[in-house]
Amino acid sequence: MLERHEVEAFLTLAEELHFGRTADRLHVSTARISQIIARLERRIGVPLFNRTSRRVELTTVGRRLHEEVRPAWDRITTAFERAVETGRGLTGTLRVAFVGAAGGQLLAGAAELFRRRRPDCDVLLREAQMADLMPWLRDGRVDLALGTFPIDEPDIATGPVLVSEPRVLAVPARHPFARRASVSLEDLAAVKLLQLPDTLPGSLRADRTPRTTPGGRPIEPGPSASTFTEMLTLIGAGHGVFPVGAHARRYYARPDVAYVPLGDAPPLRWGLLWRADGATARVRAFGQAAQDLVDGTAAAT
Repeated sequence: MLERHEVEAFLTLAEELHFGRTADRLHVSTARISQIIARLERRIGVPLFNRTSRRVELTTVGRRLHEEVRPAWDRITTAFERAVETGRGLTGTLRVAFVGAAGGQLLAGAAELFRRRRPDCDVLLREAQMADLMPWLRDGRVDLALGTFPIDEPDIATGPVLVSEPRVLAVPARHPFARRASVSLEDLAAVKLLQLPDTLPGSLRADRTPRTTPGGRPIEPGPSASTFTEMLTLIGAGHGVFPVGAHARRYYARPDVAYVPLGDAPPLRWGLLWRADGATARVRAFGQAAQDLVDGTAAAT
């Protein structure tokens, strides 16, 4: 197997046909180039260059090797440079997914700030349904996503919490809970709790759709929904309830659904998600823009 320095020495000498110029291009000594080529020729078993006091030229075997290796090496070098540019560069397009109107509004603001800071990098915002979010991240259709925590998956990384909001319980408008000022987590034992799609992480489903109340009382699971609109439609039809963020009262007002504060529930937390092996410079820069936007420090940067 050829080492990188051997390939570079051979290809450069084949172009320069001069040991001194080859050494200068590769920033090594002439003796080092001679050693590399001699070792390569011993391994192959035939000379690759004819050397005289006046000139250096490729042998027939050397010329054939150069013709076959040069294009392949160019492809390898180009692919490597493209990978480096993807990882470190701030050009191209960053694909970011969101679920719901509020998430889209937040990411639109972050994308505007990001574009001002990084004019050579564009942002493509894509709306995802609940069931699509994790598959889109994992198969590379998007680079980033805005989702709710907790996310405990070994291949998914999470950023800091961007938004924290109270939880409310979405209930049928005619349900007795709709007439109450608030409900508690123990009250979930008296209703069916709609379920999140199986494509979402178990840590998130355990948080949003627990099997028991804090006091240990069982919670009856209701049907599963793949989209948020489907979830609200099932609730309005009386098939169950579901805890959502308080923003739903503003963005998803419906005559068949009421939103009742969950007084003792922890806040719902939102943040960015990306593949653990996909923390590129673009991803990091967008995360910083989102953080600055919600912190109110965007104007100062």
